[in-house]
Amino acid sequence: MNERSKKFLEGPILTSLLTLAIPIVLANILQSLYQLTDAFWVGRLGGSAVAAVSVSFPVIFLMIAVGAGLAVAGSTLIAQYVGARNEKMVSHVASQTLLMVIITSVVLGAIGYVLAPTILHAIGVAPDVFDHALGYMRVSFVGLVFMFSFVMFQSIMRGIGQVTLPMFIVLGTVLLNLVLDPLFIFGWGPFSGHGVMGAAMATLVTQGLSALIGFAVLFKGKLGIQIRLPDFKPDFAFIKRAFFLGFPASIEQSARALGLVVMTALITSFGTLAIASYGVGSNILQFIIIPAMGVSMAVSTLVGQNIGAGNIERASSIAKLGAIISFVGLTLIGVITFIFAPHLIAFFVPGDDAVIALGTTFVRTMSLTFGFMGAQLALTGVFRASGNMIATMVIALVSQWGLQLPLAFILSRYTSLGVNGLWWAFPISNVIIAGIAIAWYAKGDWKKKRLTDDEQLVEAVSEEILVEEGIRK
Repeated sequence: MNERSKKFLEGPILTSLLTLAIPIVLANILQSLYQLTDAFWVGRLGGSAVAAVSVSFPVIFLMIAVGAGLAVAGSTLIAQYVGARNEKMVSHVASQTLLMVIITSVVLGAIGYVLAPTILHAIGVAPDVFDHALGYMRVSFVGLVFMFSFVMFQSIMRGIGQVTLPMFIVLGTVLLNLVLDPLFIFGWGPFSGHGVMGAAMATLVTQGLSALIGFAVLFKGKLGIQIRLPDFKPDFAFIKRAFFLGFPASIEQSARALGLVVMTALITSFGTLAIASYGVGSNILQFIIIPAMGVSMAVSTLVGQNIGAGNIERASSIAKLGAIISFVGLTLIGVITFIFAPHLIAFFVPGDDAVIALGTTFVRTMSLTFGFMGAQLALTGVFRASGNMIATMVIALVSQWGLQLPLAFILSRYTSLGVNGLWWAFPISNVIIAGIAIAWYAKGDWKKKRLTDDEQLVEAVSEEILVEEGIRK
């Protein structure tokens, strides 16, 4: 781990960024194939089936977001402790964060399973969509613990700079999902098909497998980090610290997720055609921003390690280069998306001319501002890496609740744009929020925070580890 982190602390910045970003991007592309594969096969069941997945995803994402702050706090601390060359704290943080994530996911999954019908009624899901959405949502909630666990495993690996193994694990499970999706959705021979719910069942199986592999890797300890069962004994000093560090990140993720729920409810009021078009367009958007997310995660890891090592100026250079790469790269992708939008929409809903037309309008309206979204994501990675979660929380709240939702409501209800007013809220908020992120970054507050300076916690953990090691021996 030390040799690898040395490259990230001293080597060429562009090489370091690409070394981390490329495997992360590939892993995220593969991960997104879960949604794309679901969308492809579910699209063969008709518009109501597509709408069922579209209304379910924001609700599931909301539950994920509530616990996501813990994962963000864990990966941020791991990166900084790697930079500070404190391997004992790296393993301790990984174990305690996994413990919190597992408990949180079990609780949230149970709550989501019970409240699923109430949630669907609350957002006004149409009768022809309700049963499909309920089955899909409930199976997804059952699998929440596996999803959380593997996401945390990826965060841990990313924090120590090991990003290739998660990519191969995702590749294997995605290939399995390609086989299981049509089998569980349509059935074959003695296997009965389960429709939309079958897509969630396939994901449950593959996510469960990937989580088990992740745990096996961490317990084996051959990649510079090792966890043991005694390490899962609750450390309330760390849990308190991780909670207060991760709470703003949870608010941030929850604000985005709840914003998606409200946006979905707003779009649902325009009918099944609008929600199906939004669902297909959102699938494309999720795929398009993967390169920017990869760069953002790579920036976060590198900046976190360099802050931990005290290399603030190098961290600043990483941030600027990451933002430039994201802006230019996503702008080019946006132009290509604008040109081929009808063909991309038709891939998911072949033959449905109405959805293709409206979905094309949605994608083209927002595609030329993808670059601004990319720059904002890169700078958000810097704020997370420094532990400045308040910045990311404020940016999320302003983006979703101060800009996008009010604009969508006003433009769709009080102008002649109608349903197209929903789509215009996306590019307008992308440009404004990118400007806010740039201004906040330029202020420089993120340079003043270093999480590894908490010597009391480090000493307490080190003493506890030494005691445990003595007992084991």
